[in-house]
Amino acid sequence: MSVSFYNTLSRKKEAFEPLHPTNVRMYVCGPTVYDYVHIGNAVPVVAFDVLFRLLRHLYGEDCVTYVRNITDVDDRIIERAAESNQDIGELTARTTLAYQRDMAALINLSPSVEPRATDHIEQMVTMIETLLQNGHAYEAENHVLFRVKSDDGYGALSGRTLEDMIDGARVEVAPYKEYAGDFVLWKPSDDGVPGWDSPWGRGRPGWHIECSAMSKAYLGETFDIHGGGLDLIFPHHENEIAQSACSHGGAPLANVWMHNGFITVEGQKMSKSLGNFFTVHELLEEWPGEVLRYTLLAGHYRRPLDWTQKGMTQARQNLNKFYQTLRMLEDVEAAPSEPSERLVSALCDDLNTPKALTVMHSLKDDANRASSEAEKAKLKGELLASGALLGLLQQNPMDWLQGIAIVPMQSMHMEVEVGPSVDEDYINQMISDRNEARKNKDFGESDRIRDALAEQGIILEDGPQGTTWKKA
Repeated sequence: MSVSFYNTLSRKKEAFEPLHPTNVRMYVCGPTVYDYVHIGNAVPVVAFDVLFRLLRHLYGEDCVTYVRNITDVDDRIIERAAESNQDIGELTARTTLAYQRDMAALINLSPSVEPRATDHIEQMVTMIETLLQNGHAYEAENHVLFRVKSDDGYGALSGRTLEDMIDGARVEVAPYKEYAGDFVLWKPSDDGVPGWDSPWGRGRPGWHIECSAMSKAYLGETFDIHGGGLDLIFPHHENEIAQSACSHGGAPLANVWMHNGFITVEGQKMSKSLGNFFTVHELLEEWPGEVLRYTLLAGHYRRPLDWTQKGMTQARQNLNKFYQTLRMLEDVEAAPSEPSERLVSALCDDLNTPKALTVMHSLKDDANRASSEAEKAKLKGELLASGALLGLLQQNPMDWLQGIAIVPMQSMHMEVEVGPSVDEDYINQMISDRNEARKNKDFGESDRIRDALAEQGIILEDGPQGTTWKKA
């Protein structure tokens, strides 16, 4: 099956051919861990998790390496630790764990490797030394800076001229720079601020050099795919390309650059001042992680996504329909199956998840109409396998319908309960009281209990095997 992705570097969709089919490699920029991440930060995690699943399906689980870093040394971290009077190590340990739990709750696989920047200072120093030796970097007032004008290819990813990049860009103006666009590779650290010994004195790395050093450590000088948000194209990814290529004798950093679009909330830019800034942690207190995941998958990863209450409600309703179908088929043993070829084809076309979800709905409808046991078994197997490729429908149908969602957290050998909890003991007691009322032919009381539960979002279903319940 042909595979193609949109390459930001070439500005067109290209056929994907890995450098080594038995060693497919991808790197995605991870979080700077100083607080809970917002829903926009989850967009690349979910999008590239689907890509990871697709590549594993196409080339084999043992043939794909996915690296997503943790930035645990950064000025924002230092500022937050000072504001809250916390030890920086304790702050980053807590926020890293919170990030991992939240991403697990969105049913993302753990990456193959999740390196922390502070564990790779030596590799960063070595890369900086190489750049100094070949004239692509220089020392100035205890800083080491990359000499942008020494790289003829600078600007290819963003498509900007040097003048465009300086005008209004996020560049630090400093008198010790040869050129305003030169960026920091190493900077000095004052007492009380994280720092490491180096040939240029005690200091810490610049932001961009971290990803170049970590990607090289696990994926080599050149790898297949580099991913991240549109906001990272410049300056972060542009600078990664420059420092990596210039320290590797011109070898490209990555062959394919993939970037996800921005997110708005109810049609507005997400902002704390507007009161529409939502962290994943906050959303998980009200919604199951699978609802958040489905909502993100309903839009194409490269397009802008408007995060709305209506969209989340629709996602929950759609998932309810899928799980109701699976519950109807719970006595049917699923036939061993591969994901739908139509669904795989949709994902192979630049991760077209909206089209893939349409295929999922078609499978569901076919399963609802199936008459023979063999056909039901086949469609159930295909529906589950297809869902797994998207990170969906892996929970027990009745648990889902009753509002119980448990997601395995692979990297930490623990489970994360997501979504608002329900008081099962209370519901079961109410069902018992209702059964007693019905037995005594007190149908007024029976109806009262049923209606009271319905007002709380609990729907009772009477059947041959007794009364069961689910969330509305």
